[in-house]
Amino acid sequence: MTRITLEAANRIIEVALATAAEKKLKPLAVIVLDAGGHAIAYARQDGASPGRFQIAGGKAYGAVMLGLGGRAQMARAEAQAYFIAAANGALDGRLVPVPGGVLVTDASGTVIGAVGISGDTSDNDEACAVAGIEAAGLNAQP
Repeated sequence: MTRITLEAANRIIEVALATAAEKKLKPLAVIVLDAGGHAIAYARQDGASPGRFQIAGGKAYGAVMLGLGGRAQMARAEAQAYFIAAANGALDGRLVPVPGGVLVTDASGTVIGAVGISGDTSDNDEACAVAGIEAAGLNAQP
């Protein structure tokens, strides 16, 4: 697969939200972006604050634009805060460099998009993203 289809994006969202329900997490927002950082699909559970769209989007956007999952971005920010600050400026302040932004790759390892989730702890957000990505038959790189 060279891109994330709408069907795959909806599957990612469906499983991510089902995983959140199983774990009894706070209401989530989930966004799936293509490799160019454009939204394919988005959902916000009842009770999730409206700002979650921008936060989930920033997690996914940072992942796809930097080629680094949110966990790797956070490590980079801790080691080289000036780099993440500069990258955030270059990308119009759209980065949210924490877990919950997960790269999506195809079987060959090519980045085909990213998933961003916001609403619970960053670790829980990331776990839901990974579950959704894997359920869609794709590979996750947190």
